[in-house]
Amino acid sequence: MSQTDDRVAIMDVLARYTAALDTQNWDALDDVFTPDAAIDYTTSGGEKGNYPEIKKWLAEVLSTFPMTQHLIGMPAIWLDGDSATSRTDVYNPMAMGEHEGKRKLFYVGAVYEDRLVRTPDGWRIAQRFERQAFSTLGD
Repeated sequence: MSQTDDRVAIMDVLARYTAALDTQNWDALDDVFTPDAAIDYTTSGGEKGNYPEIKKWLAEVLSTFPMTQHLIGMPAIWLDGDSATSRTDVYNPMAMGEHEGKRKLFYVGAVYEDRLVRTPDGWRIAQRFERQAFSTLGD
């Protein structure tokens, strides 16, 4: 693969992550992370653990929100053979229910700092650290 192909494949993995979360297709995450991936969401009040633990936690926590939308910016990607690192900004509004006939929204801004590896099945995230920048409750 060329570096351009690798970059496009990595961007696809990042996009498939957000699609899996927002459609609550938890098994689709199997094509995003390595089976032994180390994941850390603690800066946003979340969990830290290996991929199977975090997959279960994501399903439990995000299923409580009637709507989520994970919007990611263009990632910065550094390639090094069969491994890569990336930094991707994320903006994540989430519905928390209704108040006076309006959906109450919770907003999170963060950065995904990832280490990825090329596997026989394509690029996968082997390590993720979410660095939360802000969170706020909307009107």
